[in-house]
Amino acid sequence: MVAALYALAIAGLLLYGGHWGWLALVHLRTERLRDGPVPEPEETPPAPDEWPVVTVQLPLYNEARVAERLIDACARLDYPEGRLDIQILDDSTDETTALAERRAEHWRRRGREVRVVHRDDRTGYKAGALKNGLRLARGTLVAVFDADFVPPPDFLRRAVPALLSSGDIGMVQARWGHLNAEHSLLTKAQGVGLDAHFALEQGARQAAGCFLNFNGTAGLWRRACIEDAGGWHTDTLTEDLDLSYRAQLGGWRLRYLPDLEVPAELPAGLGALRAQQARWAKGAIETARKLLGPLWRSTQPLRVKAAGTVHLTAHLAYPLVLLAALTHPALVWLKHTGAGPGAFYFAALSVGMVGFGGVVLAQLFAQRALHPDWPRRFATRFPLFLAGTVGLALSNTRAVARALLGRRTPFARTPKTGAGETGAAGAGEGQRAPWWRTRYAADALRGPRLLAWGERALAVYSAAGLVVVAAAGEWAALPFQALFAAGFALVAGAAVAQARRVPAAAG
Repeated sequence: MVAALYALAIAGLLLYGGHWGWLALVHLRTERLRDGPVPEPEETPPAPDEWPVVTVQLPLYNEARVAERLIDACARLDYPEGRLDIQILDDSTDETTALAERRAEHWRRRGREVRVVHRDDRTGYKAGALKNGLRLARGTLVAVFDADFVPPPDFLRRAVPALLSSGDIGMVQARWGHLNAEHSLLTKAQGVGLDAHFALEQGARQAAGCFLNFNGTAGLWRRACIEDAGGWHTDTLTEDLDLSYRAQLGGWRLRYLPDLEVPAELPAGLGALRAQQARWAKGAIETARKLLGPLWRSTQPLRVKAAGTVHLTAHLAYPLVLLAALTHPALVWLKHTGAGPGAFYFAALSVGMVGFGGVVLAQLFAQRALHPDWPRRFATRFPLFLAGTVGLALSNTRAVARALLGRRTPFARTPKTGAGETGAAGAGEGQRAPWWRTRYAADALRGPRLLAWGERALAVYSAAGLVVVAAAGEWAALPFQALFAAGFALVAGAAVAQARRVPAAAG
């Protein structure tokens, strides 16, 4: 039984890792040599004869630490007067509402069209807010920015021509940058993972003619595309992924703009990271349950269907990682005692290294595409990324299980801290209390107690597994067991260390 379960885990991870390897090869085939730290800008399409009205939607829910920064950045967007309609979609229950009203009034006095659309309930959560705002929008184009993003002034000047360059393009997605990637080990690990998605995965999917996705923020939509695809739906936690696939199944194309970067804040606390990753995991599986049928019944090429299936179900890798972590020490001991499967079984398992190699190549190429010092960054941060992936396996497995069982859960907001603030809104950061001394810290740092104890138990179990592997003399298995131990120890240790920083008032 142990051998069968471990083989199942490795086979599944081979599939998902091999897909990363395929994306890496597509990237390598289409890659251009670059001298700078970011991709060379593509040729900008010509500006339209008449700039269309753009509605910029800013969904907020209790974002007092970052709301001003976002509103100010969007009010400073370089766009023709009278053609910019900024909506602050506020579902807040704290001081964020008053803060947003004050900032909106500040910019209205300076000629900007900024209005607060407040709801007293969170029906549909973010998707509900976007849907409600769209009814009131003036624009034929709609940009969306989450609270932790800081769009550059030229965002619309560059995104609008790209969107209008072809009538079948329904959305353009910018690349995420990171305001606080150097903040901690957690943010460094996150930065590496997101770099692979934006510097490699999105571009490779586009080059291969496969479906890609709107990332929920830092994108510009045609309103007609949103409406033609059925609008924002509220039945999954990843309304962005859901709408992306429905739009592409309806004949629209989505385009990725690798040279247009929008910096954003990475979750600084473990509780915030857990909440974000679990929401993405659950929402993606919910979207897979909803749309895999329509995808396979569509007339899309087999390549698109297969890649889309792996894309939508990618978070199944977390239960597979957890299964491998639980069965690995026992399998090693069975082999040592002679009670395990034969030599052919273990030789066949070596094929799993192909999947691991695919992940390595993808991360390596992504760092090379973005950073001049990529060898150092890859050597120091890729292990953190692997450990973080392992450490979040329990939390994300729980999220995947809830999605598979059809359990409805609320949209868990990712707490923001204001880390890496720039501009006028952030100028006073040194005069404010550090974020971990505020009541927002409780959400950012803490997580479910039972989950935290589970991660600690896995850290102890994996460390004990190290002893078992060493005692068995199975040195080839030692690095993998060390990865399991390091991953669960990283997350469990971060949970303990950060929980101590939560102020008593926040508890």
